[in-house]
Amino acid sequence: MSVRLVGLVAATHTPFHGDGTLNLGAIEKQAGQLIGHGVLAAFVGGTTGESSSLTLLERKALAQRWAEVTKGTPLGLIVHVGSNCLADARELAAQAGQLGAMAISALAPSYFKPGNLELLIDCCAQIASAAPETPYYHYDIPAMTGMHLSMPDFLEKAGGKVKTLAGIKFSNPDLMAYQLCLRAAGGKYDMPFGCDEYILGAMALGCVGGVGSTYNFAAPVYQRLIKAFGRGDLEAARAEQNRSAQLVRLLASHGYMAAAKATMGFLGVDVGGPRLPNGNLSADGKARLRGELEQLGFFDWVS
Repeated sequence: MSVRLVGLVAATHTPFHGDGTLNLGAIEKQAGQLIGHGVLAAFVGGTTGESSSLTLLERKALAQRWAEVTKGTPLGLIVHVGSNCLADARELAAQAGQLGAMAISALAPSYFKPGNLELLIDCCAQIASAAPETPYYHYDIPAMTGMHLSMPDFLEKAGGKVKTLAGIKFSNPDLMAYQLCLRAAGGKYDMPFGCDEYILGAMALGCVGGVGSTYNFAAPVYQRLIKAFGRGDLEAARAEQNRSAQLVRLLASHGYMAAAKATMGFLGVDVGGPRLPNGNLSADGKARLRGELEQLGFFDWVS
């Protein structure tokens, strides 16, 4: 199934109230910020969305609300439906198809891991078949799943079984594999890149779109990067990419998930803190983070 995600897709946070319950009322503000920054689509319920810490009913409620909020707007909707339980993944995929999502995506099962490409492809085929009219992206993120199967080989073999396969959400730093994937099967597959802090390297190889968490709060940095690259101004593009790398390093030093969600709050979009097993920041920790972001120049970068 031919699709091209051109530009930025934000891997959105799942918003929580202070007691840890879903805060679906925050989604309208999340979407508004993304639209204001020219983001192409929201990728809902993925790693940034803490999907593995949500119940099936919560994931369905999250997708339903995002579909309601984005309807009639320029912001597209991509729903992550992956789960260790394939029956749950199929239920989420079917719902996303009914909601009219522009695409679905799924991680490989990662507790009982598919031991070879054939088993992985069988898993993908089962999930994708539950939404037969919706483009399907395999979500490759080996740092989280522990899956290290060849993605170029996956693309060469999966097309016959995964009828709606559109490409791969490639959250993998292996740029050699990435460029091979770009050319697999004659270049028919879309390959949105998922490592924000060096998307410029992927763009040099032919990347046209990215799915990432920092696009929630730093989209202007990447929009400038994309424009600079498009006009051949590599010096300016590298400067913006360096800002991205500094930002990611700073957030990671505080615990990335908690720091990223706190940063959303600093920008006026309160998505709460993360759920366990992710840690949260204390009030003092948030104050230190804000001071370090100010020192870095972050608020000027995104204003």
